[in-house]
Amino acid sequence: MPEAKFCVGCGHPIALMALNKVLDEMGLTKKAVLGLDIGCSLLAWNYLPVNTFQTHHGRVTPTMLAFKRARPGSICLAYAGDGGSYAIGWQSLFHAARRDEPITVIVINNTIYAMTGGQTAPTTMHGEKTPTSPNGYPDEPFHGPEILKDIVKPGAYIARTAVNDMAQMRMFIKKAIETQQAGHFSLVEFLSLCPVNWHTNGPDTLKFLEENMKPVFKVGEIAG
Repeated sequence: MPEAKFCVGCGHPIALMALNKVLDEMGLTKKAVLGLDIGCSLLAWNYLPVNTFQTHHGRVTPTMLAFKRARPGSICLAYAGDGGSYAIGWQSLFHAARRDEPITVIVINNTIYAMTGGQTAPTTMHGEKTPTSPNGYPDEPFHGPEILKDIVKPGAYIARTAVNDMAQMRMFIKKAIETQQAGHFSLVEFLSLCPVNWHTNGPDTLKFLEENMKPVFKVGEIAG
């Protein structure tokens, strides 16, 4: 892999490493196509040895859906942050899941808009302080996987994991790709790290993930 373009301590490289290992183990690297949303996710450009391209913000899901229809034998992966998935990209993601489109969506959830300064995002937690919620975010976070669970068709797969659990990440990614191969929609949300915008050191970064995020965003298989 080339030198990482991500900030020190970022969770993106860990998620991408897990994805790369699974694709290699399944012998699918040459069939994989990785679509990147705008935001920190676009820094994955040329990070993995797979065909990769950038899409417009919030449009990675329909772009990969179109690629899948054009080349049904490909493994189409839509890679985006929580904003690109649950804010500007929610309409496309919701209806792709409802129609059971055979693609795999990977959502990186770090509770904020990281690339633009750490503002509140769909997944910002109640009471969390950000530059746009200095007194604590007053609302509850958006739980995309749980909402999608109620509208997906039988055979779809939805799960949530965290970047400090490599074994679970790889297991869920593999199941998601196998679901796509079987002709169904799949999504895996990764609870990720952003020490730069959380203003945390190493131990406190992991503590924030374990003690703040995991009680709010339950990890595990949600559908399928």
